[in-house]
Amino acid sequence: GPKDHGAAGRDEYAKDLETLKYCLDHSPNVKCVSTVMYTGQIPDIKELKDAAVIVIESSGVRKAKETHAIFPQDAATDHTTYDPRTLARLEQFDALMKKGAGLVVLHYATWLDNATARKYFLDWVGGYHEDGYSKVIPSTWSMALQNESHAVLRGVRPWTMEEEVFAYERLPEDPRRTPLLIGTPAEGKPSVVSWALQRKRGGRGFVMTSMDWHKNLALEDNRRMLLNGIVWSLNQPVPPQENPFSPAESFKRFKIADDLEIEQVLAEPVVRQPVFLNFDERGRMWVVQYLQYPHPAGLKLLSRDNVWRAQ
Repeated sequence: GPKDHGAAGRDEYAKDLETLKYCLDHSPNVKCVSTVMYTGQIPDIKELKDAAVIVIESSGVRKAKETHAIFPQDAATDHTTYDPRTLARLEQFDALMKKGAGLVVLHYATWLDNATARKYFLDWVGGYHEDGYSKVIPSTWSMALQNESHAVLRGVRPWTMEEEVFAYERLPEDPRRTPLLIGTPAEGKPSVVSWALQRKRGGRGFVMTSMDWHKNLALEDNRRMLLNGIVWSLNQPVPPQENPFSPAESFKRFKIADDLEIEQVLAEPVVRQPVFLNFDERGRMWVVQYLQYPHPAGLKLLSRDNVWRAQ
């Protein structure tokens, strides 16, 4: 969807998807996958006929000036169904789902008010955001894993982030759905904030209701889970977590200009998580390491500011 609201750094749908696209395009362990990005609503269904998975991040349907990637804004409908042209388009999209295409839905795109849209979403991904029942909660969220053997959680560890999360989604009982993340705000009750769905006809759905702050894609576990969810929805094996290279192996992989030299002077375990270095007037190198970043030990995290400083 287009950026139709929100301050800079928030609701950056195109930037978020560009980042995920770049990661997939340059991943050494995701093979034979090509990605195409669209801004706005989904294109003509004919352009999607060979899609293995469709990833949508957009606004919901509640405001006339906003754009949902699939459905018209609810104010232009009778809240129950759609005009014949829209219904025909949705039937074509539904045919892609029945054919086995995956669907990944992020954040605000889960907000649906029309009964027909909700019916489709229950079949495609197993849940939706319902105004008056669900909540939008900006807070410091602690993300805990559930059903850890699921492939989407491969290599993912619990994490904490400052985020706006769509919580308490409408999730009717559905044996096809597997909860993956339980999020707990600083003040509030836990909520399922991510799940996976295996359709009986073979297609897959993955939902993650965070993704407001673009900066949170820099968090490894957050980013890894999103990418795992996309790959899983492609019906491809999620790559195993690779062990990090040793210092010596990492050193060999640097590409250095012909007129420069590189020398390794420190490596783990002598120094860990370096955040700053400088040289003094005697040529000595001073390194600052922050071993508890981003989770200070022994402290209750109240909030984070725009540069990720804890309070």
